[in-house]
Amino acid sequence: MNLHRLLEAREAEGRPVRAVLVGAGKFGSMYLAQARRTPGLRMLAVADLAPDRARASLARVGWESARYGAASLDEAARDASTFVTDHAEAAISHPATDVVIDATGNPAVGIANVLACCRHRKSIVMVNVEADALAGPLLARRAREAGIVYSLAYGDQPALICELVDWARAAGFEVVAAGKGTKYLPAYHASTPKTVWGHYGFSDEMVARGDFNAQMFNSFLDGTKSGIEMAAVANATGLTPDPDGLAFPPCGVDDLARVLRPRSAGGALHHAGQVEVVSSLERDGRPVFRDLRWGVYVTFAAGHEYVRRCFGEYGIVTDSSGEYAAMYKPSHLIGLELGISVASVALRREPTGAATGWRADCVATAKRALKAGEVLDGEGGYTVWGKLMTAAASASVGALPIGLAHGVKLKRDIPAGRTVTWNDVEHDATAQAVRIRREMEEAFAPRASAVAAT
Repeated sequence: MNLHRLLEAREAEGRPVRAVLVGAGKFGSMYLAQARRTPGLRMLAVADLAPDRARASLARVGWESARYGAASLDEAARDASTFVTDHAEAAISHPATDVVIDATGNPAVGIANVLACCRHRKSIVMVNVEADALAGPLLARRAREAGIVYSLAYGDQPALICELVDWARAAGFEVVAAGKGTKYLPAYHASTPKTVWGHYGFSDEMVARGDFNAQMFNSFLDGTKSGIEMAAVANATGLTPDPDGLAFPPCGVDDLARVLRPRSAGGALHHAGQVEVVSSLERDGRPVFRDLRWGVYVTFAAGHEYVRRCFGEYGIVTDSSGEYAAMYKPSHLIGLELGISVASVALRREPTGAATGWRADCVATAKRALKAGEVLDGEGGYTVWGKLMTAAASASVGALPIGLAHGVKLKRDIPAGRTVTWNDVEHDATAQAVRIRREMEEAFAPRASAVAAT
């Protein structure tokens, strides 16, 4: 509750937190819009493969050109202006850097940036949940061993869900379920970048006017992003998936406590302590009343008649028994809220969520019948979508994680709906991201991963 005070103190002392942003896309741009108005914070550098695009982003979100005109990192450190560069590791390694933000969205790049932060002893905020779902447990361990903080990104839904889970547990409640809302119908699993805009109801004119990436938006729709984010939540909180993956039950905010309780109590959950995503659409396509499409939730149990009575006295919406209740946040502000993580990591050395084990995985699943020789195009593409699976199940079948299902060639035919495995694809075992993922499998599920070894 005192992050702003701590930031103001750093401002008054003349030693602001110095941050490096890697990736100046949508999320990074939203953060930059707020960073320029945050006391006690300076952007040492913005690193992007396209520096001119980064400069355009800075201008678009309200930065005056003089504020990002530094000619070098050393000059940026001296005069408080920001250096724009395409050399991320140089910015990460600079002595003035306090905290790094990875907003690239590329899992292999994210892994490389975390390892660079470990080498140079710089804490890191991972907007890149794709990298976290791929190898977060090992990356978080490496960070701890290096004496740095590794954190999920506030404003993104996984960190907000972790916050709700932590709130419930710190208040003494048993967490029954936690997750988020999204727009979902079963047919969306087959959606491609060609069909995505029709599902969103976007006209050609809207798409032409906007700053939209069809493959990225399709990953939100086809279930992949939900699988990635719930894997990150499970690995950070200890909650686990349904063995069949996400069910996406239709549910509005008034019904969270009724739907997100175990089946044994009349709800939709396989077990208590589950991650689940709720749909903003009924299965016939009708909108859910008071949906949670943009928000996050936690459901929890009273555990005693006195607590159930308190729920009633204070107007908490519960299920019919009064045992199960819910709290939710109706929306998330994405990069506009990221400063919470930056301040928490830099000033308190506390992550806003981080993996503590390997409990869930997001694995490549065929959208259609695939033929030997086809090249997979990864998250949000035409070939595969990311399905949530327990880590044990993933390891036992040798499932190919969605984060490595891009640019790899199939060695055999795969029927629609089947999990793609390591043995099904030609992959470069020497690539850094592959090696880190394989090390994570071995370190966190040694018996199961032995079965999965190629």
